[in-house]
Amino acid sequence: MTTQELPTDPSDLISFDSLLTAEELELRKTVREFVNAQIKPNIAQWFADGHFPLEIVPEMAKLGLLGMHLKGYGCAGRSAVEYGLAGAELEAGDSGLRTFVSVQGSLAMSAIYKWGSEEQKQEWLPQMAAGEAIGCFGLTEPTAGSDPSSMTTNAKRDGDDWVLNGTKRWIGLANVAKVAVIWAQTDDGIRGFVVPTDTAGYKATPIEPKLSMRASIQCEIELTDVRLPASAMLPDAKGLRGPFSCLNEARYGIIWGAMGAARDSFEAALDYSKQRMQFDKPLAGYQLTQQKLVDMALEINKGFLLALQIGRMKDAGTLQNHQISVGKLNNCREAIAIAREARTILGGNGVTLDYSPLRHANNLESVRTYEGTDEVHTLILGQHLTGEPAFR
Repeated sequence: MTTQELPTDPSDLISFDSLLTAEELELRKTVREFVNAQIKPNIAQWFADGHFPLEIVPEMAKLGLLGMHLKGYGCAGRSAVEYGLAGAELEAGDSGLRTFVSVQGSLAMSAIYKWGSEEQKQEWLPQMAAGEAIGCFGLTEPTAGSDPSSMTTNAKRDGDDWVLNGTKRWIGLANVAKVAVIWAQTDDGIRGFVVPTDTAGYKATPIEPKLSMRASIQCEIELTDVRLPASAMLPDAKGLRGPFSCLNEARYGIIWGAMGAARDSFEAALDYSKQRMQFDKPLAGYQLTQQKLVDMALEINKGFLLALQIGRMKDAGTLQNHQISVGKLNNCREAIAIAREARTILGGNGVTLDYSPLRHANNLESVRTYEGTDEVHTLILGQHLTGEPAFR
């Protein structure tokens, strides 16, 4: 297929698809078709009802979306770029659905895959890849968000067992999960534990009401004398390096996902501007509308180019941590601006769930906050540029 024959998205001004392989294009096409058929027709009602659609998890598993960047244990073993492209398509449907794939694969499964024992991997990863077990990742606490080193959840030895006590907050999927990866303070530093959620003393309560991520689930977890065998500890994770390695996987997915939400917002505004008549001609025929559309399209093109460059480096093994912050900070910031600008083209109709931009904007408030706020990523980059840490 020549460059001229490549199908393009309405926002594509630079023949972006020509930079992708046939396999990458096919993967994107498959996920886009799934989103168009299963998510977009239903997402407004799911969002309005605050419903996370567990019913589509098996289909996501059949597409190989759960732990798709991991190899073995029933996982698809896809490239970083393929994972990113899938994330963009899922978030074009809704951030909450892309977040599910991220929590499952980039956080919970990655923690076990990177740091778990072979027994833990064999027990949990095939179930999770098949969608038979949902996982969650318990790091954030009510008073320990951007500074996880200040967590107060603790794990104490009692004979051969561990006993966990503490509270985690804003934990995705915690009330529907079969397994939780919980990070806790020990006498030997911060360690991770694999916690079956039917263990006595584990309680997860959904956080409601929410104005964002309504088609997803976030919970507060209470851990009260949760007793675990010694084998529950992730043996190879010590200190914050363990959870941070998983957060970087999730942050990478956000770089792509945010641009998917931005692209969908743009397309909704573009389509509306061509059909909405004002003063005897369509909105698309006015200079101010065209400027908005052009500015949005330019940022979408730049955002996808940035995501692709970061993805290629990740696949090559050359990606540095600060470069993930470049992508997360820039693409979230631009995506939320695009969603808000797209809403202005829709006028009053844009505040209804008939159109996606304001729903995307609301969701992106959460995406912009989790896995490192704008401020945190700014300081990571500031330290890289100056050599001076400014976190305290």
